[in-house]
Amino acid sequence: MNSAQADAYLRRIGAQYPAWPTSDALRELHRRHLETVPFENLSIHLGEEIVLEEKRLLDKLVGARRGGFCYELNGAFGALLGALGFDVTLLAGRVYDDEGRLGIPYDHLALRVRTVDGGDWLTDVGFGALSLYPLAFGERGEQEEPGGMFRVVEAGPDAAGVRGAGGSREREDLDVIRNGKVQYRLEVRPRVLKDFVTGVWWHSTSPTSHFARSLVCSRVTGDGGRITLSGRSFTVTAPDGAKEVSELATDEEVLATYREQFGIELGKVPEVRKVEEVREAREAREAG
Repeated sequence: MNSAQADAYLRRIGAQYPAWPTSDALRELHRRHLETVPFENLSIHLGEEIVLEEKRLLDKLVGARRGGFCYELNGAFGALLGALGFDVTLLAGRVYDDEGRLGIPYDHLALRVRTVDGGDWLTDVGFGALSLYPLAFGERGEQEEPGGMFRVVEAGPDAAGVRGAGGSREREDLDVIRNGKVQYRLEVRPRVLKDFVTGVWWHSTSPTSHFARSLVCSRVTGDGGRITLSGRSFTVTAPDGAKEVSELATDEEVLATYREQFGIELGKVPEVRKVEEVREAREAREAG
């Protein structure tokens, strides 16, 4: 990422170029990213190709002022942080379902970010509702912040009896817990963006992926709450968790909500596509 691209990205999220890559600067960038760049999976259902390349991610998030899901959001944010002088490592995660079962490998992408003032932070702007600020990577006690009460702990063995890579305590997986409920499991081995291509493919085409079966567009609000558009249901969540849900009756209302609440200009209302249609479109792109 060159300086002009970094400047455009910072303008996108309403942030100033930090004087130094410090922990305070990271916190500010993290919060602003969550407030301005939506977490959304619209590309899957609009027939848009998702490409894990830095330029393509910048074209989408900055040029087209869109959002994305974890691979896109954390992939692009990690590139920005690297350009600003932060030490960034990409990490792979596996998300827990409601029954406590782990998802596929490369299910999630998160960031480990080190700062010049000695900070070591779990940084994640691509998980929907999580922490508003980075979490201390090495802290094993409770971490209270506006998004809830968090813990980052050494994980137990998975279903195959594996605790992590290499048999070393320093390489053991970590579990991220929010308000007593485990969210995802992180590998601490460094990864590169291309490693997550299979995760994008699975989440875009599998009939068991919730991203392939539903629509979501969500972002944090300035008061620490959240707004979410799921299909035609618009939900405003207050900082205390209270929710107000309204149903949008017309296409015009839906498109206006995308535009006014999320800054996304669409030519048509997204509709959930059949998984077979998504696969056929992908195969056609690859063949052509």
